[in-house]
Amino acid sequence: MTTTADRDRPVVPPLTRPEMGLAGAGALFAAGVGALGLVSSFDAVSEAALRWGFASPWMLPVGIDVAIPVFTVANLLLIRMDMALAWVRFVPWVLTLITCGLNVAAGHGMWAKVAHGTMPLLWVVFSEIGAHIYAVRIGAATGRRMDKIRFTRWLLAFPSTFALWRRMTLWEITSYTVALEREKERQLARAELREIHGRRWRKHTPHRTRVLLRLGDLSPAGADVATSPESQPEPEATPKDEAPRPRRGRGRKPGTKAKATRTAGELLAAAREATADWSDGEINAEKIRTELRCSAANSRTVRDALLAERTEAARPVEFEGAAA
Repeated sequence: MTTTADRDRPVVPPLTRPEMGLAGAGALFAAGVGALGLVSSFDAVSEAALRWGFASPWMLPVGIDVAIPVFTVANLLLIRMDMALAWVRFVPWVLTLITCGLNVAAGHGMWAKVAHGTMPLLWVVFSEIGAHIYAVRIGAATGRRMDKIRFTRWLLAFPSTFALWRRMTLWEITSYTVALEREKERQLARAELREIHGRRWRKHTPHRTRVLLRLGDLSPAGADVATSPESQPEPEATPKDEAPRPRRGRGRKPGTKAKATRTAGELLAAAREATADWSDGEINAEKIRTELRCSAANSRTVRDALLAERTEAARPVEFEGAAA
């Protein structure tokens, strides 16, 4: 199922025909080089099996060399079916390390040991590349793959990056772009609450608002609530003889106006007027948010509503009484 976050995520363009040919040739050569590495270790493993008392020494290298590609293919198939097992990918590594150890022991000099040990290791390296490609593609298709955070962000702002990664992991936010968007909204909401209630804003903020703020799912000051116009509650009339209760803490600065709250109907009407000459491909959440100056959550809601209206308008009309 395609979610709103998946629509906002940039799509990697498919490989062109020359690139597909180059990838196929690379995979073919990689399989050939890996097979050569396994074949080259046959003598070293056979000699070790003979020393260990095997009646048929050839069975040990053949069994190991066949088991390595078999477990590699099994790992790829499990990834393809979205049933990956973490321990299966390490079986080819263990078998290859055993083969590399026996080949290193068969070498007489340092460079001979390096050469003997490198050849069998190539198969596992190429199989890990294939498994990574499979995992990334399947994760992108199912929406379960979590984007990685840039290393430079970890380096420049470790505490906030760790908090961002923790929220992504706890609440299954797979898109790094969506996580950053929520973090911006959370920081703006926190600044707004601090401006309204002062330094002790946590004490005067409702518990539900604090929980939403901790989850990163709160727009600044609750502005532009993305609900239908019918669901907007009517403002309660304040009795004339009852003066409004003053807020605690520091209020707004004198001379500043409160931010006007727009309903979903007003946002949608403004979006229709602003996007009248836009094509369907130009309608995206970020462009609508910039044009209407609304929150990211509302821009996604307005975008879905506009696309739904255009799809409904483009649907052919069926006339009653048509000829059977």
